[in-house]
Amino acid sequence: MRWENERRSDNIEDRRGSGRQQGFGRLPIPKGKVGAVLLIVVLVAGYYGVDLTPLLNGEIPQQVQTQGQIQTKASPQEERMANFTAAALGMTEDLWQSEFRKLGKNYQAPKLVLYTGQTSTACGYGQAAMGPFYCPADYKVYIDLSFYNDMKRNLGGGGDFAQGYVIAHEVGHHIQNLLGVNQQVREMQSRVNKKQANQLSVKQELQADCFAGIWGKYVQDKGLMEVGDFESAMNTASAIGDDRLQQQSGGRVVPDSFTHGTSKERQAWFNKGFTTGSIQACNTFN
Repeated sequence: MRWENERRSDNIEDRRGSGRQQGFGRLPIPKGKVGAVLLIVVLVAGYYGVDLTPLLNGEIPQQVQTQGQIQTKASPQEERMANFTAAALGMTEDLWQSEFRKLGKNYQAPKLVLYTGQTSTACGYGQAAMGPFYCPADYKVYIDLSFYNDMKRNLGGGGDFAQGYVIAHEVGHHIQNLLGVNQQVREMQSRVNKKQANQLSVKQELQADCFAGIWGKYVQDKGLMEVGDFESAMNTASAIGDDRLQQQSGGRVVPDSFTHGTSKERQAWFNKGFTTGSIQACNTFN
């Protein structure tokens, strides 16, 4: 996939290597000289980049780390992945701005957060082991760039286009959020049993795959695809099917527990978006 000359999105929040405070408990703050000494300690710590201001509010940190960005030099490979992610996100912005304009709507682009290991979100604590994910509560997509290496090693999904498919899938969940699909699915799930709720989750995930396919067609129409790109995306779709993942985990395949769809379903809906380029064609709920 030829992406190097494409626009990089500005909607990137880089948290790689950043430290965050966690685990505060309440503690009465003494008055008088002891309180004054405590204030001096907080000020001195702040000078050296350590935020102890919660102590002034009656909190004692169980674990304190330096605030802000830790200056660690990323490898050239990681920087390339970060640049690619920004370019892939930029393509989704251009695509969906155009598609929403056709619907008579304004497109609100999501923020994409790069993080390392773990990070806080409005949907709870996110970890790299979860893979890329979208949080509808804060309109943000989260990704630890190490996932790209995991794709190549464990999922057989190497290549820029396949990686872009993953980003486009998570942005697809953002599209669902903007169109009200997420809310509708939650309401339906609240009225049905677990099996039926899982089926609704499958339909929602397959629609995001279809939306990712629309992104793929957009990339193709721009003349950016290379030989083997489409196959790499289809291989990735197959590798992350529920049936395939359950088989690889050593367990038996349990369709009632599916949440994302089978390998064939994920391939089929990505391909439908890719061939039609139509939001209407991505109605997996009918």
